[in-house]
Amino acid sequence: GVADGVGGWRDYGVDPSQFSGTLMRTCERLVKEGRFVPSNPVGILTAGYCELLQNKVPLLGSSTACIVVLDRTSHRLHTANLGDSGFLVVRGGEVVHRSDEQQHYFNTPFQLSIAPPEAEGVVLSDSSSVVALLTSCPSAKAPQRVIIPSLCSHITVVKYKSCWCNSNYESIQQTARSIAEQAHELAYDPTYMSPFAQFACDNGLNVRG
Repeated sequence: GVADGVGGWRDYGVDPSQFSGTLMRTCERLVKEGRFVPSNPVGILTAGYCELLQNKVPLLGSSTACIVVLDRTSHRLHTANLGDSGFLVVRGGEVVHRSDEQQHYFNTPFQLSIAPPEAEGVVLSDSSSVVALLTSCPSAKAPQRVIIPSLCSHITVVKYKSCWCNSNYESIQQTARSIAEQAHELAYDPTYMSPFAQFACDNGLNVRG
């Protein structure tokens, strides 16, 4: 699973990573405890979010989220995607599936939120059980990798597609590290035409970087 905190919370003195990180750690614990159904990844996301809502320690923020479950019994891949986090399925070095994004409008993805009482009804919050995009597809025994990037572009990942054919763990780990390092480098390039910049231009905004 992966979650991407909504950066706008910085304007209110809230670290956006706290909400997304806590959400994913909660979902991870539920899975390790066996409290999930492989064919229902949205159930994991919903249960994790409900725990955050019931937490006695106040936690504010918003986040997109994506959860992928590989069911080894049925050999199927089950996914739940909310907002503009996402995943690629790469088989034999080729991208065979890519998740769809959900946006209310430009730079406003579908998201889970916890707002202070005075802002309830004002802060955008979507229901994971209602709007999460669900997919289920066969997981063939052919070489396959599931990639779950939060902010890396499709092109950046495909650039390394030949590396995904190697089933060696160290090779896969190095490829993932290389993608993350390139994404970090490009994040500080004010001239890079990122997917966000392209989307902004499509919406009439002259944005780079």
